[in-house]
Amino acid sequence: MILTIWHNPRCTKSRQTLALLEEHGHTPHVRRYLDDPPSEAELRASAKALGVRPVEMMRVKEPEFKAEGLTKDSHDDALFAAMARIPKLIERPIVLAGNMAAIGRPPEAVLDIL
Repeated sequence: MILTIWHNPRCTKSRQTLALLEEHGHTPHVRRYLDDPPSEAELRASAKALGVRPVEMMRVKEPEFKAEGLTKDSHDDALFAAMARIPKLIERPIVLAGNMAAIGRPPEAVLDIL
């Protein structure tokens, strides 16, 4: 099984999640999603794997969320497009394992998909 983490090294939770994966013997592919943003298709697949609406995998308190005219009730297409354009809006970290995914908040949440 390929394990990938959408990682921001400046984020404490992201660093803790990566360390937790490594402590459990996993060496995930580390994707610095701010430098290598996921496409809308990847974001849609991730939301499906997470079992959430796109707004549930977004950082809605970021100023860019409001600046884009987004709300928690915005259409899913608009939310996916915004995340693809502005990857800072993606909640972090997201760990992908096959057809499953988890958001590492708290970091231990990712252990359920291993």
